[in-house]
Amino acid sequence: MRHESDAPTTLNEGPADPVDARLGARLAELRAEHGWSLGDVADRSGVSRSTLSRAERAEISPTAALLNRLCAVYGRTMSQLLSEVESAPAQVVRAADQPVWRDDASGFVRRSVSPPLAGLRAEVVEGSLEPYADIAYDRPPVPGLEQHIWILDGRLDLTVQGVTHTLGAGDCLRFRLWGPTHFHCPGPESVRYALVVVLP
Repeated sequence: MRHESDAPTTLNEGPADPVDARLGARLAELRAEHGWSLGDVADRSGVSRSTLSRAERAEISPTAALLNRLCAVYGRTMSQLLSEVESAPAQVVRAADQPVWRDDASGFVRRSVSPPLAGLRAEVVEGSLEPYADIAYDRPPVPGLEQHIWILDGRLDLTVQGVTHTLGAGDCLRFRLWGPTHFHCPGPESVRYALVVVLP
């Protein structure tokens, strides 16, 4: 199987931070729980063994696209995976306590406004993309995942099921996720949106 290369667009280089270290450890735990080798995960995800190994050792900060592939392999949403390396969320999630994750390679910033919580099926994420930035996911983390995207500021071109939707401030797109998606900020300003994810 052809694996994703170690090109700069695949990962964020730089010193490890505590979240990356915990994330790497959790990825290694998940692989061990399944009894898989790095080669097994590489075959399932299309990500090279070298990149997987470096991510598990927190030598790199994975991009959103790479994490999405691993979430699909392990049957988790990105929010679920990230919540597993953060402290348990409280019922009231104060603005200052909402975890923020950045993908410098794609210009994507993700704020977990309402992180996953046991007994609740929905979560709320605030996303933003810099002008002209792109982010592509080649598969859903969980097939059939229900999502609602509400544009707060700016414009977003969002391709779902092969159809591109041009969304402006106030617009909302609702769908179930079965295949690849592509986010593009056409500029000239950045785009900010709220994403509601409803777990099956």
